[in-house]
Amino acid sequence: MKIGVQLRSLALPLRRALFEAQRLGVTGVELDAVGELSPNQLSQTGRRELRNLLRAHSLELTALGCPLRHGLDVVEGQEARIDHLRNVLSLSFDLGPRIVIVEAGRLPEKADDPRAGPITEALLALGHHGDRVGARLALETGLDSGEAICRFLAPLDTGGLGVNFDPANLLINGIDPYESVGVLAARILHAHAKDARVAGASRAVREVPLGHGDLEWMRLLADLAEVEYRGWLVVEQQVGDNRRADVAAGVAFLRRLLP
Repeated sequence: MKIGVQLRSLALPLRRALFEAQRLGVTGVELDAVGELSPNQLSQTGRRELRNLLRAHSLELTALGCPLRHGLDVVEGQEARIDHLRNVLSLSFDLGPRIVIVEAGRLPEKADDPRAGPITEALLALGHHGDRVGARLALETGLDSGEAICRFLAPLDTGGLGVNFDPANLLINGIDPYESVGVLAARILHAHAKDARVAGASRAVREVPLGHGDLEWMRLLADLAEVEYRGWLVVEQQVGDNRRADVAAGVAFLRRLLP
């Protein structure tokens, strides 16, 4: 498994963030396809320059994140949302990682759920587009169990759909992250290294710096190795007063655990 960092977690402008990632000694970075890096803003020249910039810092692109205002189960604005994601999938192929991470929304459990039609149609359209262009859509884990994800994706006739495995998101939502590794197995296209811990009298689970939470990372890494996951472990830190220091500590933590 290879260690990367999510540039959003560093809270720095692009060039400074790439320099910081290189300084940390990681070999990969996850970028968000927003602003100047969105597909409608990044020309062919801009795409070539970004690839050159990554090479100059000895970095690979692990995946493109695609933040959405609404999930794929929302009818309003759905066609524009799908078109945008199609463009991000194509951009992902151009830039190299061929993986796009998206928070699709909670998957419906029953066929008569009114959200089932919109999200099924959206995922099929995006999966088929990914099949054509050579890129895959990774659904962020957290809202649904591994069983629910596999059950929903199984009948969809496309190889372009998988998951971004985020054990902290699963833990925060009361889902067993260790069991989820085995269930999702070959569906895992990309993984986030993030931690969470039960805190306070309310027993609420919240995000904490990597290595300071309730997740057993030796066990998780062994489980990932067992299902033959050999991809990226991308350190993500979305909360805290000194996120850059937390990311650096998280990278060092993973290095101690990985062979």
